[in-house]
Amino acid sequence: MIPFPARRLLPLLLVAVLPACSLAPAYQKPDVGPLPASFAGQTQDGLWSPAHPADTASRGPWWSVYGNDELDRLEKQLDASNPSLSVALARYDAARALTGQVRSDLYPHLGVGASDLRNRQSDNRPLRGSNQPNEYSAETFGFAAGYELDLWGRVRNEVAAGKANEAAAADDLASAKLSLEAQLADLYIRLRGYDVQDRILKDTLDAYRQGLDMTERRFQGGVASGLDVSRAKTQLSDAMAQVSEVEAQRALILHAIAALVGEPASRFTLATTDAPLPVPAIPLGVPSTLLERRPDIAAAERRVFAANAQIGVARAAFFPRIALDAAYGWQDTGGELLTAGNRYWALGPELAMSLFDGGLRHSRVQAAQANLDAAAGQYRQTVLAAFQQVEDNLTLLQQLGKEAHQQDDAASAAHDSQAIATNRYREGAVNYLDVVSAQTAALQAERSAEQVRTRRLQASVDLIRALGGGWDSSQLAEGRTPMSGTAPQAR
Repeated sequence: MIPFPARRLLPLLLVAVLPACSLAPAYQKPDVGPLPASFAGQTQDGLWSPAHPADTASRGPWWSVYGNDELDRLEKQLDASNPSLSVALARYDAARALTGQVRSDLYPHLGVGASDLRNRQSDNRPLRGSNQPNEYSAETFGFAAGYELDLWGRVRNEVAAGKANEAAAADDLASAKLSLEAQLADLYIRLRGYDVQDRILKDTLDAYRQGLDMTERRFQGGVASGLDVSRAKTQLSDAMAQVSEVEAQRALILHAIAALVGEPASRFTLATTDAPLPVPAIPLGVPSTLLERRPDIAAAERRVFAANAQIGVARAAFFPRIALDAAYGWQDTGGELLTAGNRYWALGPELAMSLFDGGLRHSRVQAAQANLDAAAGQYRQTVLAAFQQVEDNLTLLQQLGKEAHQQDDAASAAHDSQAIATNRYREGAVNYLDVVSAQTAALQAERSAEQVRTRRLQASVDLIRALGGGWDSSQLAEGRTPMSGTAPQAR
């Protein structure tokens, strides 16, 4: 014969060993429709080819494709000191801690308690015996344990949702890191673009000063008019104003870089250099790899999974919560507490279930389903936005590559026109207005060419960001970027 209390617990133990169920719907990743075999901009004009082998590289120090040591140093400083990254990291730590909280319900909880109280009972206490004292001591020391039998998967679904939210927070951190790194690279490219423009303008100032000296000498010799001198002075002053504007814009970019790398703008400096940055070759995988590389897409997918698990949590509320409770200890009103006669124990199941709640549980299930629909819609929107960003920047890189060649041709022709106009002015064949017009056109064409180069570099950063980050050298495309010439390999 099975002794008590094991006889009472046997049915409960049999239930506990049965396979527990989950009331969450079977998870399916939201459908985003059929994916194309390649990006539209990838095959246009045969200028792009797929990355090899399959895209499994880490997002890595992708900025190394620009081959610039100072940019590499700044990116590392950003990763170590940017305050926004510390915020994203703290949010990830909080999500991880929440996962630990819900995971604790998978295990039994054990507690210990003790008390030593001095009590006085009422003279009119119901059922009080005549021989009971008015005042007495009560000593208690014991252990308690409890364990919820997760028959309906409530706890397991909460843990699954917590893990998914933790993974989403990690992806949010990666997305924030990638975004800030791209922002820094974009600012650095703009800064170096302003350095090149500053050099162009200062070279032009030297030419304009020489032109003004020549015009003043011709005026003193009675060959040129005062109008020619005035035009030369106006042109020089206008170029000097452009230098001031470029230097002001460079200072603002420098201050923004200082904030990103966690330094006060007042003491942050970067030496000027007009060494051009190369436009890198960027490998492209098939479109389906974009869904695996982009951290924002991964975060959106994990939130869909978490919302799906929360439906199981809401549905479990329709079923009883069954727990196994146990207690063991000693109680005494004075004297020797830890003796055999003062022992107490309790062991048995506990069941709790709501019978009527005015539709509360139904509403929670509906809310969980609505949250799933919203998360799925956000996932699809994130995927569509990612494809748009890739295609936008592919198109922009291709068109800017063509524009760069056209603008370089225009700058070369403008410099030829400037030289011809200056020589003819020396010979007295044209007036100084022709020289001013040719010099202005040459300056504008050269500055425009540099602006196009800067925009191409910015578009390459945006494309890398749209593709989800970096790669290693074995994954570089075998093709080339549009009219980019040679480009450094990623490391």
